[in-house]
Amino acid sequence: MLYTVGEMAKLIGVPASTLRYYDQEGLLPFVERSKGGIRMFTEGDYATLRVIDCLKKSGLSIKEIKAFIALAAEGDASLDQRLELFQRRREAVLQQIRDLQDTLALLEYKCWYYQTAREAGTEEAVRNLSPEEIPAEHRETKARLDLTQPAEKKEKERRFRL
Repeated sequence: MLYTVGEMAKLIGVPASTLRYYDQEGLLPFVERSKGGIRMFTEGDYATLRVIDCLKKSGLSIKEIKAFIALAAEGDASLDQRLELFQRRREAVLQQIRDLQDTLALLEYKCWYYQTAREAGTEEAVRNLSPEEIPAEHRETKARLDLTQPAEKKEKERRFRL
């Protein structure tokens, strides 16, 4: 079955203009055209487009994706390079996930903080709580916000950047 740019874009979850742009940038050398010049995608193109979308979402530039497409065209001779690329992207995405988890923890703490302050009618009620009075799920985040925590604890938690 053949798909138009609009149909394939909908399947992938991107605007049709994105696929047109990818084609103009040379990322889609495999795309066939109808006699009238309309881009036509096959079911086999779907997986390749999903990989391109994944690489883009993982932070690769169009230039880097184009280099990957060229590597893929080389076949087995570039297996090591392509594996390395995906391993690097995986590590980068895992770091992004850790960073987002840290961000979410701070947002959750601040939601609790302001909700509790609002219920008490003042921030003073929350600001002066001892660590034991803070809900367990928020203690670690609160401790990371404290500049006076011991150096060894700061070093242990240094990856949590606020």
